[in-house]
Parts: sequence; C-alpha cells; structure tokens
Amino acid sequence: MTATPTETGPVESPDVLIVGAGFGGLGMAVRLREAGQPDFVVLEKSDGVGGTWRENTYPGCACDVASPMYSYSFAPNRSWSRLYSGQPEILDYIKRVVKEHDLERYIRYGCEAVSFRFDEVTDRWVVHTRSGQEFRPRIVVLASGVLHKPNVPDFPGVERYAGTVFHSADWDHSVDLAGKRIAVIGTGASAVQFIPEIARTAREVVVFQRNAHWLLPKADRPLSAFEHRMFAALPFTQRLYRMLAYWTHEVPVLAFLNPRFLKPLAAASRRMLEKQVPDPELRAKLEPSYTIGCKRILLTNDYLPALMRPNVDLTTSRIESFTETGIQTVDGAHHEADVVILGTGFTTGTRFADERISGLAGETIQDAWRDGMTAYLGMTVSRFPNMFLIMGPNSGGGAQSILFVIENQIRYIVDCLRLMKSRRATRMEVRADVQRSFNAGIHAKLAKSVWNSGGCDSWFLDHTGHNRQSWPGTGTGYRRATRQPDARAFTLSNAATRELVSDVLTVRQ
Repeated sequence: MTATPTETGPVESPDVLIVGAGFGGLGMAVRLREAGQPDFVVLEKSDGVGGTWRENTYPGCACDVASPMYSYSFAPNRSWSRLYSGQPEILDYIKRVVKEHDLERYIRYGCEAVSFRFDEVTDRWVVHTRSGQEFRPRIVVLASGVLHKPNVPDFPGVERYAGTVFHSADWDHSVDLAGKRIAVIGTGASAVQFIPEIARTAREVVVFQRNAHWLLPKADRPLSAFEHRMFAALPFTQRLYRMLAYWTHEVPVLAFLNPRFLKPLAAASRRMLEKQVPDPELRAKLEPSYTIGCKRILLTNDYLPALMRPNVDLTTSRIESFTETGIQTVDGAHHEADVVILGTGFTTGTRFADERISGLAGETIQDAWRDGMTAYLGMTVSRFPNMFLIMGPNSGGGAQSILFVIENQIRYIVDCLRLMKSRRATRMEVRADVQRSFNAGIHAKLAKSVWNSGGCDSWFLDHTGHNRQSWPGTGTGYRRATRQPDARAFTLSNAATRELVSDVLTVRQ
C-alpha cells in the first residue's frame, strides 16, 4: 500500500478497498488474508463493526435463521446459547471473528465513502470520504448491505406531534416505555419481535397493520450443555447441525419457485393462527390476502399471543394523520400515544442513492440503473470495471441464510482477482451482452415465482414491477452458478492491450 501526501492528508492506494464492516465486508477481509492478499482497507462509516447487528438493538431483536447456519463456515461458534440467537450474541460473535482474524488494523472507523470515480488512465478508483480522505484502490468491494437505511414514511401532521417518534432500527433506549401508551406502525419482521417485549410493561399498545403476514412457529430452544460439549469434542456434529439448518431453509425455496406446492405451508400457518388466536374477529384481521411466500414468512412464537393481551389492540384502518397527542385513522378513530415506534422496514429499491459512483465515461450507477438495478450474478456491473458488489441485485435468497450467499460471493470475488493476476489484467469488466442475457433469464424465471405472482406488494419489487432482490433458484443453484468465474463473461485488459487494440482499429480505419 502506498501513500501520497495531499492538502487534506495522505492518499492511500490499497490493492482492495472494502466498504462496510458487516458480515460481507469482514468475510471479504478474512478471505483476502487467507488468499495471501493483505493489501486492503475496510472503510466503516460508524464507530464499530457489525452492520445491521450493530444498528438494530430493539428489544427482542434476533435472527430468523438458525444459528449454526447464521455464521461463517470458516469460523464456527461452539458457544451459541440458542438455536436462534439474539442480537447481542450475534454482535459478540462478529467482534470475536474480528479479533481472532486480526482485522482491526485494516478497519478505518468513521470513514463514510461518498464518491467513487474510475480513473480510466490508471485503472484505479478514486474514492473520497465525507471527511475528505482519499483512497485510490485498484479494486472496490461494496459491502454496505441491503437493510441499513430505515424507511421513514412522511406521515401528514407528524411535525405537530408532541410525543416521541423513533424507528425500530434507531431505537431510543433513553425512553422508558413502562406505563406508556405506545403506537406501533408496521407488523413486519422487526415489529413481531419487539411488540411482545414492549407489551409486557406498556400501559397500552396500538398496532397499526397495513397487511397481515404469514407466520410460522420458530423452532427455537436453548442449546444444552451436552450439545456444547459435543460440538467441542466432535466438531463434525456441529457441521451436521449446520447441514440440517441449510436444508431446512433450502427446501421451501423449491415451493416458492413453484407456488402450487405451497399449500402445506399455508395450512401450517393457518393452524398456528387458529390455535393462538381464538377470537374470530381478530383472527380475520390476521388472515393474509396474498399467497404465502410472496413476502418473507415470519417466524415467531409470541407475536400472536401478545396481540391477545388486554392492553394490546390491532387496527387495520389506514392512518390519516398525526395529531398533537396521537394518530387519527380514516375510520374517524383517534389513538392517543405517548410514543410512536416505526416498524416500517428499510429502503431497498435504490442502492447507493447517497453515493456518487462514476464508471466508464463518467456514467453514474444511478444512470445505469435508471430502469432498475441489474448486475451479473449480483456482483459485477457493466461499465463499472474493478467493482464488485456483495449482496447486489438478484442475489438474495428467498429463505436461505444470507451468509451462505455472502460466502459464495466472497470466494467468487477472490477467484476474479486471481484471474486478473493470471491474465496480467489491470481492468476487469463484465460484458454488457452477458449481463443483459443473464438478467433476461433470471427475470423470466422470477415471473413464475411466488415473489412475483403471489399478489403482494413487497420490497422485492421495484418501481418498474421487477423483482430486483431475489435469486430465482436455490442456494445450491447459486453456489453452482458462482463456482468459478467464466473468463468469457468479462473483458480483461491492461493499458498495453487497450493501446494495441486502439492502434489496430486506427490502421483498419
């Protein structure tokens, strides 16, 4: 790594610049070190690692993927306390990985990358941070994640509300919720976890539901002392647990791709609803109107019982406006609230809306994606050489652990760097025709899936109605597709070869 002094400080020129210190960025860092490529820097905009598991600290925050599968395959955790771990334990695991793999010295905290420009002369990126630092890496890996920008709707009248408002991803722990009247807007994955927790001490909780979600029981339980001893003495047993968790999440994807096979899942969800909600009027409000699997199925054991509490009320009437003391709904009811908690999810339709990323000929990523996000295998974008995405468009699993996808992408990116080295290339860019053909194929498959045809309005679909999030297959299929880079899908070049091609074209003209 070289450093050149400038008026604002030294310019760092690492071989690889990783943006984000969540699971994706840290996993990339580990694999680069193992591959003998330690010339990298990790930029993290906050003051700590963990990504979504650092940001989301709401009561009851936990993972809906079994712990043996929600961890790196190269860093098994022998001490998970439960089958489905909570946020503090997951964050502790991430910090332990950083320590055990000596990653701290590569991380620059408080460094938010705000602009990226590809220099076509040097085949390097010029990256600036909000504080004015400059980096000139050969390779950029964007691992800033998908679910990190809270969606805060612009409710009419919210500015005159005298109470406290905060989003679940920005939980205000200074607010004591005991004995308070609380309004919760949203019933998604976060809300079903924190509503049971706050309902235990709140005076009153009013839950505003726009759409009912399909729910299934969460097969959670503490891991026993015997299991911990077994994992330590016989490591292959933990791998067996991981394999079981993998296939538990993998098999339903086959039904999501063939919705006619979803009836057993829907029947199981309805049985759970009937068992936990004997009140027929409340049960009718909780019956989803779309095909199961169209949105992510929520795993929970205590959400429906929480709605049965005498201090909890569920309303499906649309919000008209905020008032000074609460929320007015279109049915004329007024709901008094001391605190309003937004469980309204995250902004996912447009990635990198706050960053300027300029590729060849100054084309920005916003221009390239004006008709919707597209990439090749979710990792590379035509006209943006030497740039890789982790969890880019259409690489998300319908039910599979995101870490499984991330690990496959990390391995693929490392192999791409090896391919560049073997070809003595300083520039690697996916071919535009390959990207177009790839996207035509995946969107044709997605059109038949429940995510597209299930009758719901989910964050999987963008403003054009296309599914820009899901991979149209199983995790096993994605692993097969990313087993190794196909050199024919890319243009690999360096300044000398491009000059030779230019000379040949000039002579022909």
